[in-house]
Amino acid sequence: MEKLFIEPSPHIKSTMSTQKVMLHVLIALFPALVAATVIFGLRALFLTVICATSCVIFEWLFRKITKREQTISDLSAVVTGVLLAFNLPANLPIYMAIIGSFVAIVVVKQMFGGIGQNFANPAITARIVLMLSFTSSMTTWVKPFWYNITGTDAVTGATPLVADELPSVMDMLLGVRGGCLGETCAIALIIGGIYLVAMKIITPVTPIAFVGTVALFSFMGGQDVVYSVLSGGLLLGAIFMATDYATTPLTWKGKLIFGIGCGLITCLIRNFGSMPEGVSYSILLMNILTPYIDKLTRPKPFGTKKEADKA
Repeated sequence: MEKLFIEPSPHIKSTMSTQKVMLHVLIALFPALVAATVIFGLRALFLTVICATSCVIFEWLFRKITKREQTISDLSAVVTGVLLAFNLPANLPIYMAIIGSFVAIVVVKQMFGGIGQNFANPAITARIVLMLSFTSSMTTWVKPFWYNITGTDAVTGATPLVADELPSVMDMLLGVRGGCLGETCAIALIIGGIYLVAMKIITPVTPIAFVGTVALFSFMGGQDVVYSVLSGGLLLGAIFMATDYATTPLTWKGKLIFGIGCGLITCLIRNFGSMPEGVSYSILLMNILTPYIDKLTRPKPFGTKKEADKA
């Protein structure tokens, strides 16, 4: 006689672990890292290594001090470090990058319980903290291939959103423009996004809704749609940070609402705010609204009735 085993859900289990998911994300980020290294030199690679290493060390120290089980092997701290570096200028002082790593891992992630418990994307929040704390350093960019340029001409304070002379579309696609490490090369980011969708790590709902909303409102506002999509950190945010498991909605309807909300807030900040770029702020604000979106779009269990029907 066969025995009947009873156990709590979930009954359908996957072999995809957190470590494997993070490894796939790192693979998807690799093309953008290569592009950043070519465009901004070894300083870009060095800054990325510093951020990733700092995030791992801070997570290890926090778990050690609080006597909790170590979680650095799941690679989530490495992903956070790489994403943080991708949101920083290549010439940012190292100590500022380390401060950002501390904010991302200790303040945003670990103090709220660790992976899956944080209310906001750690890399995005750390970038905003650095932006508010070190505005000048966070808005001063080096020109592409600056390591071949001598003198002060290697540094610029303009971004494609506010510059008088915009780069060509091809330069925008290849990343030959000023900006943060991981946001300039659109082709590399798109390749990474396609990989994540193909591996079923993310669904394309949020990125398409995010980018599509920005494109639609840019078109309605008489702006150049291509430049609106390719400039700033839109693709980096839409593909890699607006799809974070812990801080974004669970259902496809929720992901759609989340993406549209991010796109709408980004356009409002770009057009009416005091800052030229609003991707980071839009994602953070929508992160805060995620629990309410989940509650709104949560499917009703089969066979249940509304409270009003029970009365």
